[in-house]
Amino acid sequence: MNEVVVNDRIVDEAATSRRAFLQGAGLLLGFALTGASTEFAVAASTSQVVDDEVSGTFVPNGFIRINPTGAVTLVIPMIEMGQGVYTSLSMLLAEELEVKLEHIQVQHAPPNHALYVNTIIGIQNTGGSASVRAFWTPLRQAGAVGRSLLIAAAAKHWNVDPASCRAKDGVVFDSSGSKHLSYGDLAKAAAKLPVPRAEIVKLKDPKDFSLIGTRARRIDSAIKVDGRALYGIDKRLPGMKVAAVAISPVLGGKVKTVDEKAALAVRGVRKVVNIDEAVAVVADHMGAAKKGLEAANITWDDGPNYKVSNADIIKQLEEESKKPGVVARNVGDVRKALAEAAQRVDAIYQVPFLAHAPMEPMNCTVHLQKDRCDIWVGTQAPTITQSQVAELTGLPKDAVKIHNHLIGGGFGRRLETDGTILSVRVAMHVDGPVKVIWSREEDIQHDMYRPYYLDRLSAGLDDAGKPIAWSHRIAGASVMARYYPPYFKDGLDPDAIEAAAEPPYALPNIYVDFVRVEPPGVRTSWWRGVGPTHNVFVVESFIDELAHAAKQDAVAYRAELLGHNPRALAVLSLAAEKAGWGSPLPARHGRGISVQFAYGSYTSQVAEVAVAPDGSVKVNRIVCAIDCGMYVNPDTIEAQIQGGTLFGLTAALHGSITFKNGRVEQSNFDTYLPMRIDEVPLVETHLVKSAEAPGGVGEAPTAIVSAAVTNAIFAATGKRVRSLPVDTNSLKTFS
Repeated sequence: MNEVVVNDRIVDEAATSRRAFLQGAGLLLGFALTGASTEFAVAASTSQVVDDEVSGTFVPNGFIRINPTGAVTLVIPMIEMGQGVYTSLSMLLAEELEVKLEHIQVQHAPPNHALYVNTIIGIQNTGGSASVRAFWTPLRQAGAVGRSLLIAAAAKHWNVDPASCRAKDGVVFDSSGSKHLSYGDLAKAAAKLPVPRAEIVKLKDPKDFSLIGTRARRIDSAIKVDGRALYGIDKRLPGMKVAAVAISPVLGGKVKTVDEKAALAVRGVRKVVNIDEAVAVVADHMGAAKKGLEAANITWDDGPNYKVSNADIIKQLEEESKKPGVVARNVGDVRKALAEAAQRVDAIYQVPFLAHAPMEPMNCTVHLQKDRCDIWVGTQAPTITQSQVAELTGLPKDAVKIHNHLIGGGFGRRLETDGTILSVRVAMHVDGPVKVIWSREEDIQHDMYRPYYLDRLSAGLDDAGKPIAWSHRIAGASVMARYYPPYFKDGLDPDAIEAAAEPPYALPNIYVDFVRVEPPGVRTSWWRGVGPTHNVFVVESFIDELAHAAKQDAVAYRAELLGHNPRALAVLSLAAEKAGWGSPLPARHGRGISVQFAYGSYTSQVAEVAVAPDGSVKVNRIVCAIDCGMYVNPDTIEAQIQGGTLFGLTAALHGSITFKNGRVEQSNFDTYLPMRIDEVPLVETHLVKSAEAPGGVGEAPTAIVSAAVTNAIFAATGKRVRSLPVDTNSLKTFS
């Protein structure tokens, strides 16, 4: 069954084959997002569209269905995981289609790379703060074409010029306003009309927007508040079993012994599944599965990575980072400029491995049958999941049915398929459906972590303190090389260098290179913001160091280097103004600032902190200014700024995954700390009105906050933080 968000409810619909989806009369719009075509197709009947599908003359990417009741269903590939895309993307459609937002139904798209590709990322994938950016134009075009067809159908019925008619709230009116027909009344007739090319259908001028840019109520809020929302972990099926898993604590390890007899003796336990690197206990319910897993008394052969430790990983990074890397940017002559500089500044920065730790731990429900495999899961990457399951099971891809769900926090973790693949491997030993759920400990200790990075920087300043040379070497793992091999070209990871190779400042001589260092016994992956979460911390901290070396104010120093970059300068100035930059603060209080361009948006944050004599840091206030181009829903943006800021702040103050004897030392929220409510600062958001194309929002605050906070710590204490998380012991005062 597929979950459909229908305003304040979720409905189970038939499994989403395209043929099943097209059943029923009405107007169906398909729109291309790949750039291969800008034409729309409308079918008067199911058979016509099915014939088109078979003949291959047109395969749309997304669909809008308007049925005879006037209900509008939008099938989109972006998964909702708290960031508000179902509302924002529905707003794009509703604006041009001229329907009320509450009349939009949203259905999760099935995996289909050809139909649902995210043009910014290149596959069907939710990530990279790309949802609005990718669908800004296509969804508006889809709505505008639909509106024009419905108006044309009404005009034909009344035998009047379509230009004399107008649409509003799902109804077409004639010029006098006395005649009107609903979209439901017009759907069948509109489906028979010739389809205009998308590029000739006029989109609204932004000044005429009535919905885009307003504070619209999220369509999924009510069901999440009252518990009706269905996440992957909520899935229930007749006859379903539940499995708890234990995975080798050392990557590459395998099961040595397992007491199956003791596990099976637990009431409700039905099966013990040993799949080399993991054991699953399958039971009637989760309580029995967990008790059975404990009774199994598993011992492990740790394999080749049993000696891996953080100290060894850091030592490897330190040594490799001394070697030249792959050049990401080389402008001017850095070596010569450094030699001639009036002052030189050098620094080494480090950021740790980070886990995702979403509130909804890894889970997946699988029903594997002879000729098909049904999977109920929340995934950010449905096509990759489908392909890998097909490869594992030997089934054709179209026999692998991905039923996507709301996700209780993704943060990049659900871009990976390891949880689903493990669940399918368990399901191969189970008759009927089985839900596999990871404990919090398994979730944190078997994550795929944000890479550990070590950066070496050098800068040369002239007599006035301005930077005339900038050298930045980044050493760390490459997620891109594993996940998107075509994007990893000539040894260069574009994500690992983002916000470092192209900093927003005027730097006449700049050299940036990347050294790929893959630590043993550790899996790395996308984490909310990935490359910029480390690069912005490093670049903005080092710029702050240069301002201090030049004996200049941190904001004024940056402003001098941003004269060529008006959008960056605008957010810097706005954040500083709203934060009261320069106004006096008590002793051991400080303000810090940071600026970034990433994900298509310009962002600046000011953090105000207090550092106690015992070294503890209290962040009292965060002021954020963002220019994300034309924005859709200010409420969603503010929520994303707040959530992303706290996510990044949690990492800056607490986040660190460490290894000892091949094992992750953290296991739950007592050792991998989330922010507590008494730590949460006031977060203010200030939007810059812009006519530019939309930029991304979700990851921008996560990437920028750490530098603002550590720069504020320096302002409060005079102690520079060059590695995360913040070491409070180093900030203590001694009498």
